[in-house]
Amino acid sequence: MPPEPRPVMGLRERKKRAARQALASTALRLAMERGMDQVRVEDIANEVGVSPRTFNNYFASKEQAVCSFIVERQERVRDALRARPDGEPIWDAVINSAHEQQAREPEARREDVHRIRDLLHDHGLFGEMLRAHADSERLLAEALAERAGPGVNPLHARMLAGIVQNAHRIAFQTWLHDDEDGTYLPLFAELLREAAAGMPGLTSASEGASATAS
Repeated sequence: MPPEPRPVMGLRERKKRAARQALASTALRLAMERGMDQVRVEDIANEVGVSPRTFNNYFASKEQAVCSFIVERQERVRDALRARPDGEPIWDAVINSAHEQQAREPEARREDVHRIRDLLHDHGLFGEMLRAHADSERLLAEALAERAGPGVNPLHARMLAGIVQNAHRIAFQTWLHDDEDGTYLPLFAELLREAAAGMPGLTSASEGASATAS
């Protein structure tokens, strides 16, 4: 049976996504420049050239807008995953999709990293970031189930999405609190490869410790 055609985003949906991305990127930029306390919904809307009511059609708060870059990044990974060759193993498809979307992004400046780190001291923003990670996991689980095809256990898709999302979170937070140049992607890919192989590094360390103890 030939594979089902992958969904294609229509013009209306592309326009809505572009508007959401414009509001999100503006919210993040203003927050890094001014701090969360000095940014209002009206400021974000004015910068983009829309009304606060239009802003509220996309986001429930300025915190949600600032953190939506996490969900948008996962949407790009999802789109790249849908476009991978059908016969590609699932782990390879996930890693290659992450590489593909990262290659399209400009490398983060170190000063921006420090600003994002400072933003996370805001408790409201931190809580919204946790929700954004949960939304990202759901998006990826849907894409993984779609790729696996009919009959797949949705719990397995959710499990794999959780592993990928946690690898992403750990890699991003490690990079965020590090002063090394470059991106978090190499560490992210390394963690995924370890998970795909059954965490051999962790198993070897445990076995070595047991042998030493005995």
